[in-house]
Formats: sequence, C-alpha cells, structure tokens
Amino acid sequence: MERFQEHRDKAKKNLKIADHMLTVTFPLVKDSKLLLAVIENLFLSYTNAMASILHYERLFKRIPPFQDTFESKFNMFKEKIVNKHKIDKEYLKEVQDIRDIILEHRKSPVEFRKKDRFVICSENYRIKSVSADDIKKYLYKAKVFIQVMDNIVKKNEGLFR
Repeated sequence: MERFQEHRDKAKKNLKIADHMLTVTFPLVKDSKLLLAVIENLFLSYTNAMASILHYERLFKRIPPFQDTFESKFNMFKEKIVNKHKIDKEYLKEVQDIRDIILEHRKSPVEFRKKDRFVICSENYRIKSVSADDIKKYLYKAKVFIQVMDNIVKKNEGLFR
C-alpha cells in the first residue's frame, strides 16, 4: 500500500471517530471535555487528508520533497495543491482554526466546562469557548474535504492495486 493510501485511510478513520464521538457518545455522556477529543480527531483527519494528497502528488513527482511536519505540509499544500486542484481556501482556515483551539488548550492554565461548552482561558484571560454546534460545522466541512481528497487520489488508484 502506498503512503498516500495509508494517509487517506487514516483520515477517513479519524473522521469516523470524530463523527461517532460527537453524534453518539457526546449526547449520551454530556461531558463537554469530549469536545476536545472530537477536535483532535478532526485535526488528525484534516492533516492526514492533506498528507494523502501531498504524497500522491509527490509519487508522480509533481511537487518537491517536503518535511514530515505540520508546518511543512500545510505550506506545501497551500502553495502547490490548493490552486492546482481548485480546493476552496476556506478549508485552510478551518485547519488553522482547529489547530489554534488545540494549541490554546495545551497552553491554557485554566479550562472549565459550562453547560454544553468547553471554555479555554489563556494566561492573559482571553477566553475561547467550543460548543457541540461549533464542532458540528467543523465536522460537516471536514466530511466535504475528505470527499475532495478522495476524488483527487482516486484518479489513478487503479495503478496501485
């Protein structure tokens, strides 16, 4: 199995996990801390989808080599892939927003739950809150992005069976 296929499968798996956690587990448990796990799985889904497209393009030597870091992949994707495949730039904003939530969560000294929201406070008391409704919007866009990625890498997949 080629690397782009492995990343594609991981992206789909992370998306399924995020969807299940948000639509099945969260309504049962009602613990807003689960929302962070959903966000992390969405981020993994996006990054694996980007990696899948990048490795697919690299396999055909259409892009230069890139490092295996988020910044490197994100920049290469933004510079070389988005315009070539006419991918909506809104997805880049979504990935950046989700990444910002995760980074703020890791750096935050104070976090708490308030009803159906998870609130993250920074050191200078800036507040970022995440609700299930916010994440449902991210999830919907991630599903569409995964479909876009799947359409791109399926073009020549018959060559790799």
